[in-house]
Amino acid sequence: MRVTGWSRSILILALLLMATSMFAQATRTWVSGVGDDVNPCSRTAPCKTYAGAISKTASGGIIDALDPGGYGTLTITKPITVEGTGTLASTLNSSVNGFVINIAAGPTNRHVVLRNLSVDGAGTTLGVDGVRFVSGDSLILENVDIKTQSSDGIEFLPNSLARLVVNNCRISNASGNGILIKPVVGGTARVSIHNSTIAKNGTGVRAEPDSNVSIVRSSIVNNTVDGVFATAAGGAGATVLVEDSEISHNAGIGLRTSGGTAVLRVANSLISGNGTGTSNAGLELCSFGNNRISGNSNNGPLPLPACNPGNN
Repeated sequence: MRVTGWSRSILILALLLMATSMFAQATRTWVSGVGDDVNPCSRTAPCKTYAGAISKTASGGIIDALDPGGYGTLTITKPITVEGTGTLASTLNSSVNGFVINIAAGPTNRHVVLRNLSVDGAGTTLGVDGVRFVSGDSLILENVDIKTQSSDGIEFLPNSLARLVVNNCRISNASGNGILIKPVVGGTARVSIHNSTIAKNGTGVRAEPDSNVSIVRSSIVNNTVDGVFATAAGGAGATVLVEDSEISHNAGIGLRTSGGTAVLRVANSLISGNGTGTSNAGLELCSFGNNRISGNSNNGPLPLPACNPGNN
């Protein structure tokens, strides 16, 4: 059959369209313990690792786990959701970080969600950070277990205004901090911690300058240093609110401030069994008058000053 110039052009266009469709990124991709990263990461031909799936997932898309498995560590450079709903989706991060979020300035809505995952740094060489946030607009963790890290469970280091939400999570056995909130120059952190357990780390929650943190209905217990520490060293002080929470059995200080502008306010919470209940070397550590501070080796100065009327 003779192929004319016109027919040849149509054939070339069809081949280009076919090639484009083969390499197009999908809104939802899948990983499986029996997958292969050469696959397109569809439900019927899943990939094997998160790193293999992210390049085939569109910005704003979702990587889903089909079955229990260890899917590797991941550096996230675009808005995305990684979730393991309905199965055990784990990341083993011995000697490295588990998830790193580093989305360069430019794209709008630089939001990342990690949901129903396990991040475990166990191994001959422990993991470094379970989750490390460097750049982006927001990070949400829902029902995530992070454990056995040589540095921090979550390290939140924004270089611009960024938000962190930790909901129904469990963070344990990090040698450094369960959650470290430490904006770099030019960064501001807005952090909400709800319904979570932060246990057996160095310090439970450490908030550094230019951060505003709320801790609600959470347990910060059995840490080897402090429970909650708000500091103002080197910048505008951290402001932390603790409400409806348990701060207990921490070897150091349950609630601690340091630095001239650090503020920690506490409401309707239990502070018990710590080395020292409370210690204020900052601007303000105050109570809304409905806390239970007792049973510590040293309760600290009691009663705590009342929070000023503007905070009622």
